[in-house]
Amino acid sequence: MIFQTTLKKEVKCYGLGLHSGKKVALTLSPSMEGKGIRFFRSDKKGEMIEARDEYVSHVNYATTLKKNGCSVTTVEHLLGAIYALGITNIDIYIDAGEIPIMDGSASPYLALLNEAGIKRLSQRVHYLKLIDSIFVGNKDKFVEARASDSFQINYTIEFDHPLIGTQQRSFVINKKIFREEISPARTFGFLKDAEIMRKNGLALGGSLNNAIILSENSILNNRLRFKDEFVRHKILDLIGDLALLRHPILATITAYKAGHALHYQLVAEILKNPEKWVLVQGFRLPSGKISFGQNLPIPSPALEK
Repeated sequence: MIFQTTLKKEVKCYGLGLHSGKKVALTLSPSMEGKGIRFFRSDKKGEMIEARDEYVSHVNYATTLKKNGCSVTTVEHLLGAIYALGITNIDIYIDAGEIPIMDGSASPYLALLNEAGIKRLSQRVHYLKLIDSIFVGNKDKFVEARASDSFQINYTIEFDHPLIGTQQRSFVINKKIFREEISPARTFGFLKDAEIMRKNGLALGGSLNNAIILSENSILNNRLRFKDEFVRHKILDLIGDLALLRHPILATITAYKAGHALHYQLVAEILKNPEKWVLVQGFRLPSGKISFGQNLPIPSPALEK
């Protein structure tokens, strides 16, 4: 059986918010089974926000969750690391409104989660297995999810910049692939947009230490971690946004010139159409591979609260 998990112990770190520029203390703590991923604003009397699609309030440059007037933004990199490690229950405490950006990738969060260790719980994991296709967007920009027995992402980006152009990558997502091929990819931005963003209260904490910055024809950072680091980071963002489904997904997802807005539209469309997916249990075979068993009754509403 594949079982729910949490952390073995509490771990902490500090960093800057990419958009707010404010120093943030982040604490990752064990949680009980069935609780899911929860954010707590320690500076707001412990106000709690679950990582659920219904609490998405903004998807402009980052994914923001909001509940009862309290919000937390730039959640996608941390959520991507949590999702990829198969952690189903975790409490996240922050003393500001934004998750720290760290180095702009998910690697620091993987290191933090590995330091905490992973503890197996008693309840089983239910996978959301797509049985029919779901499409959001249009011919110019879209995300499509198709039925599959694994979790695969095919992502294509196109930017009118000599050092990006068209980039495409495909991965069957697992812990090893995420750790080695996806998690180190950093967020990126364009120098020409920086002044406008800062006038609008964005990217106030952005620097060469936590983002790839591109001028008209060069990269201001010393070097890339991958030749196609840009598209790999988009895949990281998509994995983090898919954590809002509250179940690991089995599907082949193809994204073209997408971003947080379309990622969220896909999540919302999946949850609005429960006839297009089933919940299944996972079983680990002696080879280490996972097999998926019987369909489970779909809770009402679509996913358990």
